Amino acid sequence: MENRFQWICEGVDMPAFDIARIENWIGSVAKTHGRILGPLTYIFCDDAKILEVNRRFLQHDYFTDIITFDYSRGKLISGDMFISLDTVRTNADLVGATYDDELMRVVVHGVLHLCGINDKGPGEREIMENEENKALALLLTM
Repeated sequence: MENRFQWICEGVDMPAFDIARIENWIGSVAKTHGRILGPLTYIFCDDAKILEVNRRFLQHDYFTDIITFDYSRGKLISGDMFISLDTVRTNADLVGATYDDELMRVVVHGVLHLCGINDKGPGEREIMENEENKALALLLTM
């Protein structure tokens, strides 16, 4: 998986997780969806940065946990994923999850979008949550 991943922090500290394990996991998730990994960039940031990105590129005026920019072509997935660690922490508290579990859910959420899974239309949110849960179960085996 060398050179396929970039992990960038803007105004926040890098989350404490085993990067090699997470990269392997992401590769396995992509493979289960019939996809091949291309360049993936994760940009960890705070709420101020995610709001700026949301306003500038999507014309949305609200906080979110992740914004995924999809550069995939065919089966090759590629993209930039901005993740607000502030919103991840807030959402973890809201749903009663640990910060680490919620962070992994958001990390894989972006990859699932790149694999073609949506969550905005009727019934799509349930499909996304099911795929997130399957991916999180896979992580526990790695």
